[in-house]
Amino acid sequence: MKRRSFLALPFALAGSHAFAGVDYARVASRTLRFPRDHGSHPEFRTEWWYVTGWVADAAGRAYGVQVTFFRNRPGVAETNRSAFAPHQLVFAHAALADPRHGRLRHDQRAARAGFGLVGADEASTRAWIDDWSLAEVDDRYVAKIAAREFALDLSFAPTRPPLLHGDAGYSRKGPDPAQSSHYYSQPQLAVTGTVTVAGAAFAVTGTAWLDHEWSSTVMAPGAVGWDWTGINLADGGALMAFRMRDKSGRTLWAGGTLRGGDGRARTLAPDEVRFAPMRSWRSPRTGASYPVAMTVDAGGVALALEPLIDDSELDSRASTGTIYWEGAVRALTAGREAGRGYLELTGYGAPLRL
Repeated sequence: MKRRSFLALPFALAGSHAFAGVDYARVASRTLRFPRDHGSHPEFRTEWWYVTGWVADAAGRAYGVQVTFFRNRPGVAETNRSAFAPHQLVFAHAALADPRHGRLRHDQRAARAGFGLVGADEASTRAWIDDWSLAEVDDRYVAKIAAREFALDLSFAPTRPPLLHGDAGYSRKGPDPAQSSHYYSQPQLAVTGTVTVAGAAFAVTGTAWLDHEWSSTVMAPGAVGWDWTGINLADGGALMAFRMRDKSGRTLWAGGTLRGGDGRARTLAPDEVRFAPMRSWRSPRTGASYPVAMTVDAGGVALALEPLIDDSELDSRASTGTIYWEGAVRALTAGREAGRGYLELTGYGAPLRL
């Protein structure tokens, strides 16, 4: 990895289960408070801010963009007051999907928080590793990424209020109520900015989706990964749907939120969400096979998800240690485009460990 911070820590630490005795905060049913809950929650084990979107340049060429910052409390050296102690770790992934290139361009960084070079603010959304950042600036989010094969300088302006998932932001992830997270989204973000590839900068506009989620619990026993989608619907509405899978591909738990173009939202019960593969793609690098084209039936809304490019695998073995598929998708109803968003597929190469 180029320009890796001198604060970097062995990445296996973030996924270790050796610190089960750490007194992490627990997810509880409560009302989320903004702007405070836009910021970091360092008392919890894991947290992420995740932006995905579709943009196009002046020539009408489409791109998929992804920027994700993860914060992890590894549970080591908790009483050590040294500035070098790894109290918090920060990871970042960035990706650019371009059909003309044929494969996902992506990059990653990882470092321990400290010295003003790496961190995640508690007061508002601001996470950074050196010159990579995602931050609230005035009334919008701004992402600045200088990756090896591309650069992003993008602004994301909210056009709708936050969408709270589950019970006012308390989102169940399994049959045990302890298997849960605090979770909200910002759909229908208006995107402006520039995408730079091979030294050429292109002004772009489009629509994006931001997820913010934090928790201290691991996945339900038997779960190996999940399928997730966030779709900005053409009528101004939004759909988030997910399912947790076992090793045979069966659904252990599912859920979601559907907001109509009129702004009314409802939480979807586990039996209201169904994913079904339509077509798979096998990675030539890892051998993992992913159902990159899926049908999703959520709350009576039936969508066929088709990827912008099949090769959207992120190999993050150099940072978080996971391999997953994260791709821009078109959502079709009866062959007509009904929305655009992203599909995330984890645990297909190997069980995901959180």
